[in-house]
Amino acid sequence: MKTMLTFSGVDFMGKKRIAFVLSILLLAISLGSIFTRGLNLGIDFTGGVLIEVGYQNSADLPRIRGELQAAGFGAAQLQNFGTVRDVLIRLLPQEGGASSDAVGEKILAVLSAQDPTVVLRRVEFVGPQVGEELREQGGLAMLFALLFIMAYVSFRFQWKFSVGAVAALAHDVLITVGFFSVFNQPFDLAVLAAVLAVIGYSLNDTIVVFDRIRENFLRIRKSHAMEVMNVSINQTLSRTLITSMTTLLVLGALFFLGGEAIHAFAMALIVGVVVGTYSSIYVASSLALTLDVSTQDLMPPVVDKELDEMP
Repeated sequence: MKTMLTFSGVDFMGKKRIAFVLSILLLAISLGSIFTRGLNLGIDFTGGVLIEVGYQNSADLPRIRGELQAAGFGAAQLQNFGTVRDVLIRLLPQEGGASSDAVGEKILAVLSAQDPTVVLRRVEFVGPQVGEELREQGGLAMLFALLFIMAYVSFRFQWKFSVGAVAALAHDVLITVGFFSVFNQPFDLAVLAAVLAVIGYSLNDTIVVFDRIRENFLRIRKSHAMEVMNVSINQTLSRTLITSMTTLLVLGALFFLGGEAIHAFAMALIVGVVVGTYSSIYVASSLALTLDVSTQDLMPPVVDKELDEMP
């Protein structure tokens, strides 16, 4: 007989109130940070000049910041890029329409006056109008994704399940974005792409759980809804955990070994996968249970034979 790793007896739905409190707390922290501190938007969204320079020894950020302020670049934002010898400098769009190459050469001249070993690695420019359009289109992409997902889940299952699925996805997105706000991590197009990928990953996990819940509702009709959901989540838990762990192993490798270019992308996915795994077990199913989903909601409509036989 074929056997597989299964879990049983874990009362997930019995802990739904604790899960709701935890989710509300995380959402409150995320939303509070987003509305008060905002996001550390990259130049993809704000527009400006991004300059990367490298030093032979550890870079002294306070000293570099002072040099740039003395040269008239008081609004420059500095951070280490990968190692303590690499520095990323972000500047707002320059007045007078100076080209990004000219700004890069000026920055290099200022820094070289104190340390001739500094090397200019790259210079990138994004116009403010392009940044504003990207910000609007990114928000619309996320909104339409949630709306279409709600319609799909409602068509495939039932509206109570669709509310739970979309609430779980919104929960995952807000907490992932809130993480970047709380820790003041750069939020650019790569992170936005990761957030959209989190929506797909979390939805896949949720659909797997919902499929098993629907099967068990129709097979174990005399059981209470909470019992059916607990059985279903226990049956799919091994699959959920194995999928999450293997995904996190890959993302961990990207985060630590993939370089700075995909560092923020991998970080967003790691946070999203952890939160998405939690929400597929607790948030989506718990909300459907709170909405009093039952076997009758999933039964196919019964056609009255007498009306069907009438001419």
